[in-house]
Amino acid sequence: MQVDSPIAPVVPPALVNLPDPELVSPSGCPRRTRWQIDLILLALEALDLGGAEAMLALAKELQVQHLIPNRVVLWRLRCTNPFRRFSLGQRRSLSLEELKALVAIGCTLARRQTVLIRQLLMEWQQLKQQDLPLDNSPQLSYYLERFRSHFRSRMNYKRTAIAAYKDPEKLNALGLHLLEQLLFCTGTAGTERLWVSLFDGEVV
Repeated sequence: MQVDSPIAPVVPPALVNLPDPELVSPSGCPRRTRWQIDLILLALEALDLGGAEAMLALAKELQVQHLIPNRVVLWRLRCTNPFRRFSLGQRRSLSLEELKALVAIGCTLARRQTVLIRQLLMEWQQLKQQDLPLDNSPQLSYYLERFRSHFRSRMNYKRTAIAAYKDPEKLNALGLHLLEQLLFCTGTAGTERLWVSLFDGEVV
């Protein structure tokens, strides 16, 4: 009697080039990795008023809706960031497949915002060269205002690692650093490069 061979699961095309790292912890993605991907998505939300809806639409477009079928699941995945308020980090981790989906969504959104990201970074550089405050750029100020608002409403300031960001200047610096990371995501093989960077120092 012939036994049918098990059918291998089909990997969505957007995730094909993201290899599984050999994690130090077998329990799932390291906390630094979960923190970093959530920050990147937070910066994208600060750039785009419809960021959350765009992420859900991209889940279908990238064929990862089985991993992120709705807004509630997206919220739960992002709450695996241990520094979030009401964090679910103690109850569950983030699987590699879920992280891959978030990375693919984040990089695709970043590519669609390439012009704006470049413009904001150029304005920042010009302000630094002229020794002018950040609020001299209305567009940059608007992004940073939204980023600070999102961060403050979602992160747990009782955590020691987050307390430092009560300082608006440090929070602005984080928002600007994330813009540089988003630009990194828009380049050639940006998704693959971001994927590797998330596990820097976290693999065997």
